[in-house]
Amino acid sequence: MIQQQGAERINVGIFAHVDAGKTTTTEHILYESGRIRALGSVDSGTALTDSMDVERQRGISVRAALASFEWKGVQINLVDTPGHVDFLSEVERSLRVMDCAVLILSAVEGVQAQSEMIWNALRKLGIPTLIFMNKMDRVGADPEAVLAQARNYLSSDIIPVQQPTGKEQEYIGAIDLWGSDADPAAQTELLEALAERDEDLLETYMSGSSIDLAAWKKYMKTASASGRFFPMVYGVAAKGLGITALLDAMVEYFPRAGGNVEGPVSGIVYNIQRDKSMGRMAFVRLYEGTIRNRDTVMNYTQNIQGKVTQIRKVEGGRTEDIGSLEAGDIAVIYGLSGVRIGDVLGQPEAIPAEAKLAVPLLTVRVFWGTDMDDHKVIGALQELADEDPLLDAQWLQDERELHIKVMGPIQLEILNSVLEERYALKVTFGQPSVIYKETPASAGQGFIAYTMPKPCWAILRFQIEPGPPGSGLVYDSVVRSSDLLPQYQSETARRVPEALQQGLYGWEVTDLKVTLIEGQHHVWHTHPLDFAVATPMGIMDGLARVGTKLLEPILQVRIVVPEENGGRVMNDLVQMRGTFEPPVLQGERMIIEGRLPLATSLDYPVTLSSYTKGRSTFTSFFAGYEESQPDVSAERTRRGVNPLDQAKYILSVRKALQG
Repeated sequence: MIQQQGAERINVGIFAHVDAGKTTTTEHILYESGRIRALGSVDSGTALTDSMDVERQRGISVRAALASFEWKGVQINLVDTPGHVDFLSEVERSLRVMDCAVLILSAVEGVQAQSEMIWNALRKLGIPTLIFMNKMDRVGADPEAVLAQARNYLSSDIIPVQQPTGKEQEYIGAIDLWGSDADPAAQTELLEALAERDEDLLETYMSGSSIDLAAWKKYMKTASASGRFFPMVYGVAAKGLGITALLDAMVEYFPRAGGNVEGPVSGIVYNIQRDKSMGRMAFVRLYEGTIRNRDTVMNYTQNIQGKVTQIRKVEGGRTEDIGSLEAGDIAVIYGLSGVRIGDVLGQPEAIPAEAKLAVPLLTVRVFWGTDMDDHKVIGALQELADEDPLLDAQWLQDERELHIKVMGPIQLEILNSVLEERYALKVTFGQPSVIYKETPASAGQGFIAYTMPKPCWAILRFQIEPGPPGSGLVYDSVVRSSDLLPQYQSETARRVPEALQQGLYGWEVTDLKVTLIEGQHHVWHTHPLDFAVATPMGIMDGLARVGTKLLEPILQVRIVVPEENGGRVMNDLVQMRGTFEPPVLQGERMIIEGRLPLATSLDYPVTLSSYTKGRSTFTSFFAGYEESQPDVSAERTRRGVNPLDQAKYILSVRKALQG
């Protein structure tokens, strides 16, 4: 597929809850657009965008996959994202580089918890969104109820631009409400929906003047492209019904990717994968400028130059050399050694903000046989952590242990498969344990006078205060540069986040403000690294004085069960220290929404499925960290020497500790 220079372009992300039919929709889009000649399928493992062996075997998307095609003269870059909550980090990274989005809802299951979470992220980033209601032919499909639910949970500005024809197995398609063959009552409903949202249109509508449909449609297009209205279309992706209308809607209602191809380069690396022969593949969205083969590009984040060896479009297992990447487009760049996810290429000004969705809540130890090379296992997991930084693979040299962070059990199964397929490594994982955090229990001060054993001199006093939930670490200094030189203040500021990685119970300390209120150096005795040694001791001294409280991860959950199981579920939630809203009856099903500590509910989805004989759904997403109840205790073994034991800590840092 030849890239057109300066072509009109749209960058679209396809998002959905697991099993809403996302990859099937993508496959049919590629087929209808002529990009592929034969349809693949998720179930048979032949979908173009499921290129990993494990994706084909499991029938789930693990990685965000890029495909490009043309529709009605517009170049479309389509990113199919994973639907399973365990692979939310892939969704998060894709969101950052999309100009617009298609959110797929199932006409049977409706709005699920993850649909809401993705929707909130799309709204936070202001990304224009189109809604495709899929599975219209299924038994139990109820488009009116799902539309009402979507308007309730997502936005009241969701406006259908089609009218479905036939219900469930009798569904035959949808009629365009802007067309001359549209049902007058349904078309009136669309016009009234627009009139309610615009005073000028309302005046025209109420005056009884004849309606200029083309002008009203133009208004709808403009409002949708700016993310004010959200058009809804209908279909059955598995049968190809509604796919061409979905493509038409993308071209009609979505904004074009902008960017000056002649300007200075500004782009972001949003994904890293590996090619067996070519090495590291950097997936880049370019916002400004043009990058060509053999160009030297500045990696702004790492402050290093890199030489581009090749630029390709990559789809499934196929690649095509395109020679250049220009503003508004997405492609894979080879040759940038050491490049990481999140790196900015060129200038950072044009790069949009990101929405944080994925938070790993579990930590797991990796085990392997004595006959295996430690370095191979560590190297493989560090490579995988390059591709997904949230894995945060940590090798604890003293304990000779390797730990990773994960979102859930499915991710562990996939990691196992990838390690075996790609690296021929057989590993096992320990029991996942919940990642807790700590926060100061009160306000107070920490002090350190590091003046022995000579030569050294570093005096620091910190004010430590609790911060609002979710605020992380806020650091400030009120010390004059005449008392403490700027380079020593910078070294102190750099070491504070490190010092807070392990609190009194061994967990990261968060939601606090740390202010340096006193600092002194000595003209002769201070060594440049003295403040690197002193900072953790001063911080831990402060934490020991103010005390810390344990924070635990909380899930927002939605449980749908047969009505007869509702009583037991509510009792279960109470037993798990959960809270919930009054249940809602929908036909013979009961919907219960609430909040649950992750620690008490790790195995609950399996238990629930077992006693409801598979007739239940349990969906959850991370809702934040909250203070644990007083009877909850969770302590993690500290790595390294505790800075509270100052004499031992100083010796260990000075590399003098024996054994």
